Amino acid sequence: MSESEIRCPCICNGKYPAPALTVDGIVAYREGIVLVRRGKKPFKGKLALPGGFVECGETVEEAVAREVREETGLKVRPVELVGVYSDPERDPRGHVVSVCFKCEVVGGELRAGSDAADVKVVDPSDLTPDDLAFDHYDMLRDAGIVR
Repeated sequence: MSESEIRCPCICNGKYPAPALTVDGIVAYREGIVLVRRGKKPFKGKLALPGGFVECGETVEEAVAREVREETGLKVRPVELVGVYSDPERDPRGHVVSVCFKCEVVGGELRAGSDAADVKVVDPSDLTPDDLAFDHYDMLRDAGIVR
């Protein structure tokens, strides 16, 4: 099926509103993890895991690889599901569910792109919950990267 043929019909015909679906990637790189500085609201200026909205016609695995590449320049493949984060209050824009993966770098060069104002490699032991946007610290904790 070509991209022009992919359609996202609302399977519920508007009867059952559904949350938006996003992905986040935990990428180990050099001596730390890759974080982006958000260039847009919400949490503009805060550090975050690379990620974003799943597009119609793609799997969550494809989405996390695309989002990490767009925001960081790194080509990755998801290697482990960390968790599904569905608290209706986790995102100030509305009910947004995120699927988080640990990812392995398979190519590319680290550079800021897409809606990321900056990209950096951070020692996770230097992070506190207040340093990160959304519930990304919880994701790192669930992945066994921070306490």
